[in-house]
This record gives sequence, C-alpha cells and structure tokens, in this order.
Amino acid sequence: MAFSDVHNSPPTLPPLTKYDVFISFNGKDTRNGFTSHLHSALCRNQIETFIDYRIEKGEEIWEELVQAMRDSSVYLVIFSEHYASSKWCLRELAEIIELTKMTEKGHHRIIPVFYKIEPTHVRKQTGSYYHVFADYERNLNNDHLVREWRKALFHAANISGFEYNHDHT
Repeated sequence: MAFSDVHNSPPTLPPLTKYDVFISFNGKDTRNGFTSHLHSALCRNQIETFIDYRIEKGEEIWEELVQAMRDSSVYLVIFSEHYASSKWCLRELAEIIELTKMTEKGHHRIIPVFYKIEPTHVRKQTGSYYHVFADYERNLNNDHLVREWRKALFHAANISGFEYNHDHT
C-alpha cells in the first residue's frame, strides 16, 4: 500500500442510529407537560425521538425499550421528584449507563435534565429519592440491583445537564 493510499482512506464514521434521542422520564411527573412539550419541540426540529408511546402494541415492552436505547445516540434523562419511584425508569437508566460504557466515547451521550429537583438530590439520593430507596432496601430483597440503581443515579447526576425549576409546566 502506498503512502498516499493511507491518507486518502475515508474517515471512520460512527454507527448509524435509528433515533437521535431516547427520552427516559417518569410519566407521573412530566408526561403531559414538560416531556410532551420537549418531545414536540424535538420533532418540529426533525430530531428523531423515541418516547415510550412508540412501543408497538403486542410487543414485549422491555425488549422494545432496550432496542430503542441501542438504536439511539443521545439519552435525555428527565430526573423528577418521582423518577426513582419507577423501577422501569431505574432499569432504563442502568441500561443507558451500561450502553454508554460499552460503546466508543462520543457515540452515545447522556444529557440529564433536572426537572424541579436539585442534582444533589439525585446524586446523593436524598429527599424523595431517600425514601424510595429505603423502601427498596426493605422490600426488594435484591441488594445488588439496589446498588446498581444507586450507582446509575450517581453517575448520571454527575454529568453536566440542565436544571428546570420554573413553577409553570
């Protein structure tokens, strides 16, 4: 191979994804307000977004979610007061953390959004997160899983993100 052949080779491109953004959120807190507005804004700007109502009826929910996460480039994680009370949200977050660790740097990115909650509450699991995790530790009988969820929250809350603390939705 000639020297010129090496320099003329095409650059390595990141793998193609189906979705630009995967949104992880607790529907109880944000579905009909903040998250729906955010999703609409992303769609208006031609940003292909996965949100849970895109799951096909009759499909296995968790398998569909994991595939959508794998098929996404950016993970918008909307932390809210009751985010940690959803085991689904915590499972998603743990999976997202694993996916970002498994891929090349820059191919997947987590962007935390702290919706009416302080990042330190998420990072240190205080406030409503403290009470939820106290319940998990008493009732779940799976210390490994609880530790995994705690580490995922800590990891994600240490990433620079956005804080939204306005009184209106």
